Amino acid sequence: MPRRDRQARPAAAPAAGFLPQSRAEMRARGWDRCDIVLITGDAYVDHPSYGAALIARLLENRGWRVGIIAQPDWRGVDDFRALGEPRLFFGITGGNVDSMVANFTSGHKRRRRDDYSPGGKAGLRPDRATIVYANRAREAFPDAAIVLGGLEASLRRLAHYDYWRDKVRRSVLLDSRADILVYGMGERPIVEIARRLDAGEDPGALDGIRGTAVVRGRDALPGDPVRLPSYERAAADPGSYAEAFKLAYGEMDPSRARPVVQAHGDRFVVQNPPTRPLATAELDELYAFPYRRAWHPRYDAAGGVKAFETVRFSITANRGCCGECSFCAITLHQGRIVQSRSEESILAEARTIAARPEFRGTITDIGGPTANLYAAECKRWDKESFCNNRSCLTPDRCPALKLGYERSIRLYRKVQELPGVKHVFIGSGLRHDLLADDAAGPYLDQICGHQVSGILKVAPEHRSAPVLDLMRKPRFDVYEEFVDRFRQAAKRRGKPIFIVNYWISAHPGATLERTLELALYLAEHRIRPEQVQDFMPSPMTPATCMYHTGRDPFTGRKVHVPRSDHERRLHRALIQYDQPRNRKLLREALSELGRLELMPVFERAARGRAKRG
Repeated sequence: MPRRDRQARPAAAPAAGFLPQSRAEMRARGWDRCDIVLITGDAYVDHPSYGAALIARLLENRGWRVGIIAQPDWRGVDDFRALGEPRLFFGITGGNVDSMVANFTSGHKRRRRDDYSPGGKAGLRPDRATIVYANRAREAFPDAAIVLGGLEASLRRLAHYDYWRDKVRRSVLLDSRADILVYGMGERPIVEIARRLDAGEDPGALDGIRGTAVVRGRDALPGDPVRLPSYERAAADPGSYAEAFKLAYGEMDPSRARPVVQAHGDRFVVQNPPTRPLATAELDELYAFPYRRAWHPRYDAAGGVKAFETVRFSITANRGCCGECSFCAITLHQGRIVQSRSEESILAEARTIAARPEFRGTITDIGGPTANLYAAECKRWDKESFCNNRSCLTPDRCPALKLGYERSIRLYRKVQELPGVKHVFIGSGLRHDLLADDAAGPYLDQICGHQVSGILKVAPEHRSAPVLDLMRKPRFDVYEEFVDRFRQAAKRRGKPIFIVNYWISAHPGATLERTLELALYLAEHRIRPEQVQDFMPSPMTPATCMYHTGRDPFTGRKVHVPRSDHERRLHRALIQYDQPRNRKLLREALSELGRLELMPVFERAARGRAKRG
């Protein structure tokens, strides 16, 4: 583990408006004890895009005294004792980013920067931060209640494949020794946990709370659960792992899901049904809390927190994603039902941003997981449900899904008219398949004219139809239709706008032949890809199940998996054919495919005039 310098904690009164991080700051508020202490793997940034800050402000709003311990030194317990033992519980999160993703590249190399840490310094959060923090908190205060939450815990609530160890690990609940785990978006369950503990309930009796998982004995299991293959079976047999994944994946519907039970030895992880999605008014409330919208001043000397700069003047308009991309954890964490804020709430936040002295007139984003799903609706969503046998967007958009383009256009225009606002941009990604028909024409004209600063980000991901099917992405002809419509809209607006495409290399199902198909398209169109992501298996996604088992968990069909580091480098070399460092690997890939005659094609494309992409 790399060395790190312990951060000095302020001894004076807290910076105005920030939650306390020391006993001195508690005393400055007149507190002798916190009700709840949140521990996070990120630097303390008081902004609603940071999960720890949002949950802290929610709990504060409900009347509890909340303290923050950000990036504690995990090699001892002193930092975990900084605020004393909380009256109700420790809430622990690895941070906005999974700690293993934050610390390692897809090639298993340790990262040199962590943008969620002050000054971008790496090594300020441990590997598997949720487990480490929970055990240190337990060591510091053996009798304290411990609640896990956040992305890292959410995706590890059951037995899961761990890419970094290349094995199936047991539920994080057992390794952390926590009392309860909150999965998904945790506002409702965390408030219920706090209320029940405040009423005197024992931490070991927190049963039946939607959106949570607990460990119980055989005699305390819920009635009529979905029983998954045990951790031991899933760890020993890829087929059992795939079965467990498919069963758990089928219990995501808030209105129909049953409890899920998975044995770990003589104990059982019990996953309660998902929490119900927030209503618009509930979502609006979360963004009206008195956030400082800044990093804590103690990070000023280090240069602040770089990740915050990307969201400082952005607005989250919606959460949840009905896309269900196989490689993406958003649907598994935020849910498949899209929830949107009201126009009034977004305008109020825009006014708050515009009034800040550091604001220079540009709202950098009004978006979410997918910007053009704002105000999307489906009658099933009104009943907190969705189709288990039909995807909303693939192979094509379900007719029942109504898009909110008229509301979006009206919203962008109203924000643009606010005093002090000069520009309103979309920084979030857009679903290109939702922009590839006539109905999207007015929306496309609007964003090309006003919401795109010169670059539009979309994610075709690949070109091969079999790979796109496994990714649960639309076929490539849909992307080409979008490109044609986009160019027409940009031409009508008389603006030079470039498309930046996101591609995934070495995804399950991608053979070298299929990646060559993509590479030839890129070379033919003189596109030199800038945004290429090597596939990284993150826990609980369908693509990770494919990577581990070599099969599609939904069909049982075999799937080719580019598993070795060398094969993965060959895939990237084909996609980024123009880079000199890839020349030897490109030749090797073409030789392996028996297509060396194509080498001059790529050489000419690399020398020619490039297009963005």
